[in-house]
Amino acid sequence: QVQLVESGGGLVQAGGSLRLSCTASGRTFSSYDMGWFRRAPGKEREFVSAINWSGDSTYLADSVKDRFTISRDNAKNTVYLQMDSLKPEDTAVYYCAAGRRVGVSTRRSDYVYWGLGTQVTVSS
Repeated sequence: QVQLVESGGGLVQAGGSLRLSCTASGRTFSSYDMGWFRRAPGKEREFVSAINWSGDSTYLADSVKDRFTISRDNAKNTVYLQMDSLKPEDTAVYYCAAGRRVGVSTRRSDYVYWGLGTQVTVSS
């Protein structure tokens, strides 16, 4: 069992930055591939970014790849999402998720553990 807790969300103006963190419980964090997803109002949850267990493989959705960066620190059981040049369309609840042997999958169904999410609001 892995419990995930996101933090770092908030209200920011367009063009600003936020860094989201997701901290996992347990001693097996380094064996999980991690993903970030988001759900905007009235829309389905969509893939944002993923990183494999060792951190040497990452993938970003086209909508964010020039602005967001994913990283992880296995010693701290934490995965990060650095978000720069934020746009109003980035407004959403952001969720982190963990899966085993899924690499940098973009599919929600590949991830078995989910956090409760953190709200990001970007004002214009």
